[in-house]
Amino acid sequence: MKRRGDGELGRDHSRACDPDEAGYVERDGVRVYWERYGDSAPTILFLPSWTILHSRLWKAQLPYFGRHFRALAFDPRGNGLSDHPAEPSAYSEEQFAADALAVMDASRTERAFLVAPSLAAQRGLLLAANHPERVEGVLFIGPTLPFSPNHPGRFAYPPDVPLPSYEGWQKFNFHYWQQDFRGFLEFFYPHVFPEPHSTKQLEDSVAWGLQTTPETLAKSVAVGWMDSEDEALALCARVRCPVLVVHGTEDGLAPLERGRRLAEATGGELLTIEGGGHAPEARDPVRFNLLLRDFVAPSATRGSSFVRAASRPRRALFVSSPIGLGHARRDVAIARELRALVPDLQIDWLAQDPVTRVLEADGERIHPASRHLASESAHFASESTGHELNCFEAWRRMDEIFVANFMVFHDIVESEPYDLWIADEGWEVDHHLHENPELKTAAYAWLTDFVGWLPMPAGGEREAFLTADYNAEMVEHIERYPRVRDRSIFVGDGDDIVADRLGPDLPLIRDWTMEHFDFAGYITGTEPEADREGLRAELGYRPGEKVCIVTVGGSGVGTHLLRRVAAAYPQAKRLVPDLRMVLVAGPRIDPAAVGAPAGVDVHPYVHDLHRHLAACDVAVLQGGLSTAMELTANRRPFIYFPLARHFEQRIHVAHRLDRYRAGRRMEYADSPADVIGQAICDAISSEPDYLPVETAGARRAASLIAELL
Repeated sequence: MKRRGDGELGRDHSRACDPDEAGYVERDGVRVYWERYGDSAPTILFLPSWTILHSRLWKAQLPYFGRHFRALAFDPRGNGLSDHPAEPSAYSEEQFAADALAVMDASRTERAFLVAPSLAAQRGLLLAANHPERVEGVLFIGPTLPFSPNHPGRFAYPPDVPLPSYEGWQKFNFHYWQQDFRGFLEFFYPHVFPEPHSTKQLEDSVAWGLQTTPETLAKSVAVGWMDSEDEALALCARVRCPVLVVHGTEDGLAPLERGRRLAEATGGELLTIEGGGHAPEARDPVRFNLLLRDFVAPSATRGSSFVRAASRPRRALFVSSPIGLGHARRDVAIARELRALVPDLQIDWLAQDPVTRVLEADGERIHPASRHLASESAHFASESTGHELNCFEAWRRMDEIFVANFMVFHDIVESEPYDLWIADEGWEVDHHLHENPELKTAAYAWLTDFVGWLPMPAGGEREAFLTADYNAEMVEHIERYPRVRDRSIFVGDGDDIVADRLGPDLPLIRDWTMEHFDFAGYITGTEPEADREGLRAELGYRPGEKVCIVTVGGSGVGTHLLRRVAAAYPQAKRLVPDLRMVLVAGPRIDPAAVGAPAGVDVHPYVHDLHRHLAACDVAVLQGGLSTAMELTANRRPFIYFPLARHFEQRIHVAHRLDRYRAGRRMEYADSPADVIGQAICDAISSEPDYLPVETAGARRAASLIAELL
C-alpha cells in the first residue's frame, strides 16, 4: 500500500491535502487506485463518472469531507493511476460497481453514502439495488439514465463508423478520437460546463481526459451502457436508502427530465440548480459541499448552546493573506488602530505560516481552525522556477486550496457569531462569497493593494484572454452583488493604480477602482525610524560599516536570487571594504541552501526585519511591494529584481515605485554576480530622492472599517 509522497505518487503542492491512506486493490488482474481522507463516520464514497475522468474530479470535495467525515475516491479503470485493461468487457457498469465494492473492502468500509455523477448513476443504482446492506444513501448528479430522449444530436451518429466530416456531436466518434482526441475533449467539456467563466474547470477536465487514451475510452463506450428504461426502473424500485438528485437546468449532457424521473422512481428528492450545468461539484463547489453535508449529516453543524445576541462581545474575524509577510505587518497595524477606536472588540485571526509567526510575536489570537488551512505559500514556492513565477497561473492553479480554505472559513462563521469579517487579499473568501452571497452573515471589509489581473507578453493571446475573463467575472460580481463587500479599501492612493484596461470592452483599472474603492493611503505597518544611528547601535551594527540587507520575503520564492547576491559579495566587498552583507532567507528557505561565502551573515526568519531595513545602507530584494515601500518610507537605497512573468511585481509594483521615484530595478537574467556587486556599490553611494510616504494609512483603514461595527 502506498501513501502520497511514496514513489510515483509524489507531493503536489497544488493539492489542499494528502490522503490519509492510499493504495491499490486488484480484481481479475486489474489494479484500481484508491484514496481515503479522514476517519470519522459516516463514510462517503465518491464514484468515478466515466473513464474520461479520474478521482481529481473530487478535488473540491475530498479535503472538506476528509476533515469532517471519511471520504473515499478511486481512479476508474482506464484513467489516472488505475490499470488500463485491454478487453472492452472490463469496462462494463458491473465491473465499475464491483470495483467500488472492492475499494470499500480494502478500506475496511462496511457502509457508505455514494456520490454518483453522470454515468456513475448506473453503477450507483446497481450498488444501491443489489447491495443495500452496503449503501446508506445516494446523491446523484446529472444522472445519465435511459429515462428520456437525449439532447438533440447527442447520439445521432454511430460512434464506431467513420464519417466524411466531424462537426458538433459527430465528434463523439472513435475514428475522430484517433485523429484529434484533444479536439474531442475541447468540444465535449463546454457541454459539461455551460456556465460563464468556467475556464479553469474546462482546462482541468481536458487535462484529466488526456490521461486516458482514445482507444481506452472507445472500449468503455463499446461495451455498452444501460439503455433499457425497464431495467433502470426495476433497479430503482429496489432502492430503499435515501436518495437526493441534483440536476442543473442547463445540463448539456443529461436532460433535466432524467433527474425528475430518477427522483420519482426512487422516492427521492430532486434539487435543481437554475443556470447550472452537468458538474456542480466543480463549478459550484461550496454550494455542492453544503448540500452533500446536509444530506449525509443534517445536524452536523447544530451546536449544543448559543449566546443571546445582546450578550455577545463584539468580534471580528481577520483573514490575512500568507503570500508575503507585508500583509501581516499592515494587518497588525490596522488591528491596533481598530482596537483604539473600538476598545471592546475581540479580533480572531484566520491565518497560516508565515503570517502566524508575525501574529504570535505580537500576541494576537489565532483561531484554532487555522491549523486546517492548506498552505498557499508552499504552493507558490512549488510554482516557481529559477527567478520566475507566473503569478497569475499560480493563483489560478490554487483553486483547490481556495475551496478548501473557504470551507474552513465557512465552518467558523457558521458556528460562531462574528460582527465583522476582514479579508486582506483573502481571495478565497471574496470569490466564494460573491459566488454564494446568501452565505454572508456579517459586515465584510475587503483590502487589497492592486486591482486587475494583467497578462505578460510571454503568455500570448491565451493569457490575455484568461486575465480578461477573470477580470470580467470580478466586475460582474461587484456589479451584481454590491452588498457583499460593505467596504472595499485600496491600500494606496489613486495615483498608485495602473492606467491599463481590465480587458477588451472592460473599464480602465483606475476608473473602475476609483468608483468602487475607498482609499487608505499606503500602510507600511511601522513608523519610519527617526533615530537611525541609535537603531543601528541597538541592532549591533558597528560604526562605519556599510550594511547590505538581502531579503526575498516569506513565500519561499527567491532561493536563486539569494544565491546570486551571495555570489556577488566578493566583488562588492572589494568595491566597498567596509561592507557587511546580511542575507535573510525567510521562514520557508533553508539558510544552508543559499551557499553563502565566508563573511556573509545568513539568518532565517527575522521578526523585526523592518528595523534592520530602516538601519541598512542598501537593500537587495525581489520586488514585493511591502518591503520596497518600507525602504521607501525610511528613504533607504535599494535594488529590486522583479520575478519574471510576475505581473504584480513587474506592472503594479513597478508602477508604484516609479511614482515614488524609489529603488533601482534590475533584471535577474541580465545581472551576473559582478554586475550586482557594482550595483550594490553604486546604491550605497547614492542619495535617495523619494516622494514621502504617508504614515496614517492604518488609522484611515481602521476608521473605514470601524464604521461597519
